[in-house]
Amino acid sequence: MVRLPLTPDEVERGQRLGALLRRARGDRSMLTTALDAGVSPETLRKIESGRVATPAFPTIAAIADVLGLSLDAVWAEVSRPAGSGERLAS
Repeated sequence: MVRLPLTPDEVERGQRLGALLRRARGDRSMLTTALDAGVSPETLRKIESGRVATPAFPTIAAIADVLGLSLDAVWAEVSRPAGSGERLAS
């Protein structure tokens, strides 16, 4: 199966998702957050850096739960119009 390149919008959504998770994590360690969510620290690092622009839903749900983020808040952040200056408060 050939993987199609990500569109610019998908890349931007991945970057917004990563930024949201980084802000929500605050001073909490990446290792603790990842292990509590049941994912590898490398996976969390890639998501936070935007290198995984389309992570699996269960992965995001687990990380959001550990960080106390609702899935509605996550969706609102990643689905806002491209170029919009609005950001969710963390």
